[in-house]
Amino acid sequence: MRVILLQDIEKVGKKYEVKEVTDGYARNFLIPKGLAKVATREALKWIQVQKEILEKKAEVELKKVQDFVSRIDGLEVVIPVKIGEERQLFESITPQKISEKLKESGFEVKKNQIDLKESIKELGEFPVKVRFEHNLEAEIRVIVTEQKNG
Repeated sequence: MRVILLQDIEKVGKKYEVKEVTDGYARNFLIPKGLAKVATREALKWIQVQKEILEKKAEVELKKVQDFVSRIDGLEVVIPVKIGEERQLFESITPQKISEKLKESGFEVKKNQIDLKESIKELGEFPVKVRFEHNLEAEIRVIVTEQKNG
């Protein structure tokens, strides 16, 4: 029986694919659980419309991400921290801290998108990669400075 998958199903196929499965598997499992529907002529037309809608959404999403990446690429993020007498930092700079600083600047970036091999533990400038969907990335400069008491 030819069916249209309504969800990704392991070892069968991806959402909106048309697959040939046994009649029993389709009638007893896939269709009753809402995982597939019979591939009628109307259903195939419906699936084409769904794919076009998904493609348009993906294009719009990609454009949004590209715009965001172009705005954030090259951005400098200054993080003032307290330092000790021997110029050691009282705290290390983690992806969480960078994410919070970016949020203050109006850029929503999750900490798991910030590619930092290890926390920054000294003053200076550091290039940091930020990864996004669609395999896009940007590079920002994290500048760790001494916090002035005042």
